[in-house]
Amino acid sequence: MNPPKRLRVTQNEASGGEEEEEEERRRAVDVSIIMPVYNASCWLDECLQAILDQDFTGTMELSVFDDASTDDSRKVVEAWRDRLEARGISVVISGHNSAKPRGVGYAKNKAISQSCGQYLCFQDADDVMLPERVCLQYEASLLHPNSLIGCKVQRLPEGSTERYTRWINTITQDQLTTQVYTSHGPTVIMPTWFCLKTWFLKVGWFDEGGKGVPEDLLFFYHSIRQGGGVARVDQCLLVYRYHEKAATHSVTEETIWKLRVDFLQERVLSQWESFTIWNAGKQGRKLYRWLSPANQKKVKAFCDVDENKIQKGFYTYEESKQRPKPKIPILHYKDASAPFIICVKLDMTGGVLEENLNSLQLKEGKDYYHFN
Repeated sequence: MNPPKRLRVTQNEASGGEEEEEEERRRAVDVSIIMPVYNASCWLDECLQAILDQDFTGTMELSVFDDASTDDSRKVVEAWRDRLEARGISVVISGHNSAKPRGVGYAKNKAISQSCGQYLCFQDADDVMLPERVCLQYEASLLHPNSLIGCKVQRLPEGSTERYTRWINTITQDQLTTQVYTSHGPTVIMPTWFCLKTWFLKVGWFDEGGKGVPEDLLFFYHSIRQGGGVARVDQCLLVYRYHEKAATHSVTEETIWKLRVDFLQERVLSQWESFTIWNAGKQGRKLYRWLSPANQKKVKAFCDVDENKIQKGFYTYEESKQRPKPKIPILHYKDASAPFIICVKLDMTGGVLEENLNSLQLKEGKDYYHFN
């Protein structure tokens, strides 16, 4: 009986097998931490130490894309590679050295495209995740597979953006869905996002328009349009830093305003035959002027608590090309009828607005939506 022939393996085949093993290993990652970087060297040691300190027992990967930093950001990340990999966290680093950065949307897309985790955990280079973050958001994602998962935050410096921080941390689970039209933006903020990669890819990539483009709000609205959910781990899992160089400052209020008005018209006003704008002042009138002609015709009244405005009797839309010009009644809120679009700033009336809404026994998301 002849001995079995030995299988000959060429160098290329051997290395090919190793590459397949490496690919298989990378495919097995549970969570990819997605981190765009631009001139963040002063924050990175604290940020990367926090990633090292995660108590998640699954497999993790850090995917970094350096968007043409002019400091030593990439060198700092590289210096952490051995420590992270010794902890079992694989590290993927890339970037470009163009004269100008391509923007946050581009950098995040590149970091995602080179990642291989089943889940994505978004991390800004200037923020710090608490040790339980990946574990608790991973568990929440298992319960809410087609959702963007957020968390509560601690703001640094303490007291900066106080109203915004309070809103992030105190809105209810239902309000994560109903308050998506307010000027605060996504009801779970981008630096806290965690989601299935397959869900991300279904929604689509971030807008790469660069500076001045609210790529997070655009993606958030696309996710909702696709039927995606919004959920939050009700625990502080991120130290969220406020500073002048933050990318969010490059987006104008007018850009955000237009997106919000369009989304409100698409999701809410298209379903209503008529409605009342709660606030006969500057913000309520501005909303009215930005509505489509079809939705302007649905406005049956403005309402307010200010007797001076109510005594005027009506608001005349002077810029209108219609003849006669539209005149919309101004009523006391107790004489107005639902549904309402509330154009009064949240958390600015000492609880009076909330008391007035409660006195009418109205349900948020059915009888009214907050816009401001």
